[in-house]
Amino acid sequence: QVQLVESGGGLVQAGGSLRLSCAASASTNTMAWYRQAPGKEREFVATISGRDGSTYYGVSVQGRFTISRDNAKNTVYLQMNSLKPEDTAIYYCRIPNVSWGQGTQVTVSS
Repeated sequence: QVQLVESGGGLVQAGGSLRLSCAASASTNTMAWYRQAPGKEREFVATISGRDGSTYYGVSVQGRFTISRDNAKNTVYLQMNSLKPEDTAIYYCRIPNVSWGQGTQVTVSS
């Protein structure tokens, strides 16, 4: 099973930026980011195809977040700009139907 390790989370003020990374132990196709805030269900954030690089975003992050990947490094990134307190959550990397990462905490202060 492919292992996923996220990094890059932290504490940032509203309006700031963070970049998350997810390193996979092997090459992958489609990869995605999800997040889960306290007391809420896990929410889709973004996905990127390994074949053509096409991307798709959740409504709440569209226009602020950008997903990208470096296939040579088996790594996917999530650039998060204009962060809001409601973006506070644990962010998870996922290979659909295969595996999840352990998550990285993002906290946005007002």
